[in-house]
Amino acid sequence: MRFAEYLLLFFGLVGIYIAVDVPGGPIPVLLVAGALIVVYLRRQKVGLAGPRDFRGVVGLWAVVSVLTVAAMALFDRDNLFVLPRENPGLWLLIIVFYPLVSVYPQELLYRAFLLHRYRDVFGSGKRAAAASAVAFGFAHLLFGNVIAVVATVIGGWLFARRYQKTGSLLVVSVEHALYGITIFTVGLGQYFYHGA
Repeated sequence: MRFAEYLLLFFGLVGIYIAVDVPGGPIPVLLVAGALIVVYLRRQKVGLAGPRDFRGVVGLWAVVSVLTVAAMALFDRDNLFVLPRENPGLWLLIIVFYPLVSVYPQELLYRAFLLHRYRDVFGSGKRAAAASAVAFGFAHLLFGNVIAVVATVIGGWLFARRYQKTGSLLVVSVEHALYGITIFTVGLGQYFYHGA
């Protein structure tokens, strides 16, 4: 029954959302879902703080960021740092608000809620991380390109495993925000934006 619920919520409803193309973009939906999940997790007495163990987070992010800049310089030099160069005001707004209105609700949904609610179905190891990553990547079909889906499946795996290791929504949200800010900074934001 829980597996069917997982499929319905993360693939059925999300698929309908993608197909219908709801005006306003995904942020309002994420905020409402995030608020409902906080209520649910509190009733379940699920702690979200966890230890603030950032070991490995910054180092891996720095390496990936350098490789991403190098790839952009080689394959898409015209778009390298395009947002901070051409629209620094929008770039600063993204830096400030993206972690709050996009990253945190996503981590509530795809890590805290999914990994808790479906523990009986997927366990608490790699199968659960895979279920989180695949659902996370599927949601990014919204952006209509392969780059967004592949990147978020990989990111979803990384964030799920980090959450399993630390139990900290703060740690995984900071990590997610770092990668997202890199994406928007280096010029890949066009693949992760839904024009609302």
